[in-house]
Amino acid sequence: MNDPDIPAAAVSSHAPAPAARRPGRPSGGAGGAQQRARLIEVALALFARDGIQDTSLAAIAHEAGVTPAMVHYYFKTRDQLIDVLIEECFLPLRAGMGGIFEAHPDDPVAALTLLTERFAEIGERYPWFAPLWVREVISEGGLLRQRMHARFGQSHQLAAQAAIARWQREGRLNAALEPSLLFQSLLGLTLLPLATSRVWRNDPARRELSARDIARHAVALITQGVGPAHGTHERG
Repeated sequence: MNDPDIPAAAVSSHAPAPAARRPGRPSGGAGGAQQRARLIEVALALFARDGIQDTSLAAIAHEAGVTPAMVHYYFKTRDQLIDVLIEECFLPLRAGMGGIFEAHPDDPVAALTLLTERFAEIGERYPWFAPLWVREVISEGGLLRQRMHARFGQSHQLAAQAAIARWQREGRLNAALEPSLLFQSLLGLTLLPLATSRVWRNDPARRELSARDIARHAVALITQGVGPAHGTHERG
């Protein structure tokens, strides 16, 4: 069910370094690894705030308080940096989301509830994720979307849609739902509020909302709509 539009479970933003050297990974010691991780964190924050297209390696260097030469030591080009982010940040997130549908093959509400909670957990744990998703994954022309689509294609997306359609045929899921829009709907209901939280956090009525509150709201809308509730489907 992995798709460029679909993130994955909350895991460390930076995967442990493998034994073999890879692009953008110098052979320095612990201090070099920490410097490299710091540059990745700064890049993610700037990409989320300003967009990838408008963020240069020089801007990353300035924000991190290092020289441009230091950034180039780790990442020769911005394209190489994007590939590193996909490999080390987004691949672990995608991999961590696997298995949810398989664990709940006959209970789509439980599966979709868990999926939505994972979306919210990621957005809350990694402040850069939600605004970066809005800017670079769902927006037309987003560089991150283009690169991820080129790498992963649509096979997992189509498999997820097939699972949703099967649940609908079996009467386990509302037949009026559009399988190709369900994930985007769940993502929009969870990540969009988190991406805009700097705006609405100043509202006293909403400033205390947590990621779990956002996920609960999203699940209620998907499973019960806006009509009177006739029961809830809550996880412990």
